[in-house]
Amino acid sequence: MSTKRIVLLSILFIVVACRAGKSDSDAKPAQYRNLFTEAGYSQEAIQQKIESVFNHLFYGDKETEAVYYEAGENENGKLAYIYDVNNRDVRSEGMSYGMMIAVQLDKKEIFDALWNWSKTYMYHGNPQHPAYGYFAWSLKPTGEMNDEMPAPDGEEYYATALYFASARWGSNGEGIYQYTKEADELTSQLRNRKPIVGMVSGRRITGLNLFDAEHAMVRFTPDSVHAAHTDASYHLPAFYEVWAQKGPEADREFWAKAATVSRDYFEKAAHPRTGLTSDYGNFDGTAWASPWRPVSATFSYDAWRTVMNWSMDWNWWKKDPKAVERSNRILNFFLSEGIDTYGNQYALDGTKLAGGRPVGLVACNATAALAANIPEAAGFVKALWECKPPTGTYRYYDSMLMMMALLHCSGEFKAYL
Repeated sequence: MSTKRIVLLSILFIVVACRAGKSDSDAKPAQYRNLFTEAGYSQEAIQQKIESVFNHLFYGDKETEAVYYEAGENENGKLAYIYDVNNRDVRSEGMSYGMMIAVQLDKKEIFDALWNWSKTYMYHGNPQHPAYGYFAWSLKPTGEMNDEMPAPDGEEYYATALYFASARWGSNGEGIYQYTKEADELTSQLRNRKPIVGMVSGRRITGLNLFDAEHAMVRFTPDSVHAAHTDASYHLPAFYEVWAQKGPEADREFWAKAATVSRDYFEKAAHPRTGLTSDYGNFDGTAWASPWRPVSATFSYDAWRTVMNWSMDWNWWKKDPKAVERSNRILNFFLSEGIDTYGNQYALDGTKLAGGRPVGLVACNATAALAANIPEAAGFVKALWECKPPTGTYRYYDSMLMMMALLHCSGEFKAYL
């Protein structure tokens, strides 16, 4: 046998051996489905649709269309925020959604401007503050905090968007633009941060980490008074799989476990007939009616997103076969309500509590088709395609969900590793 042949065979053996030893947490996402091409739309039309809606939200009329606002510069560069027009505030939810949209569409300047505003105004850098290491969830556009405590979905989207930014653009920037470093620090805080007692809005509280260690589950809030609760729409196993590969090595086993736990949680939380989940929940999957918002025990605005979370996870990782039946279940429920006439708030058993079919819910239901295998799922994709980008007072939430759903359904919402 020639020396050259021996070398080639040796290389082949090493490659095969490495692949055989590859852990499940090193898996790459499966092929991303393009639900629009499956429905018969051309790739050119799909790209035009995405660009049109993006331009509407980021560069449209500031009074009626846009939710993205430039806000000058500081020593780190340009600043910008995503504005909730109805509530007149800037939310960590919207800021992190905006960053995720920007990294998916390769819009680095927008990504950096949103991240700069987030770190400048929303981030708690004081080690004595109960929310140290997190982002205040609601601020005025001036940067003044309305509520100092975090909403964990913001942190989850921030961290994952930062990892994707590092993969797309590199992590050799300076200061806050060292994307991997920033993401590692944030995910480490989510799991490992120690309790901190301090004053928040005149009230003495104990701030905890954002993930309950015993349950390996995201909390509704790190405030110890309500920390033993969760929110189904905050469960993002697709992201935890990313952290299990790209996050600090000491925490990777925990994130892999958290992904499995969240998949099990979806099945517990989803009603056995309707597939609906509540806005807020207990760790055992039962609904939680919070003292200040009893409607949180029903399917309402937060819960719209839950189906998007489990469907994205199935589309990327194919580790939760129950997601298929669960997506079929919830779509069959909305079919029974009328695909053009269903409401936006329900008791979990399907009793309608409020009418109207908002764009945000249409968008989330369309993403269910990433996992569903019933022919009728295509109708929900078509319903999203036919939506016009929202305008007016309530455009923020609907707009952000619509933009992300367009990326999901076109196969353009990807895990950049």
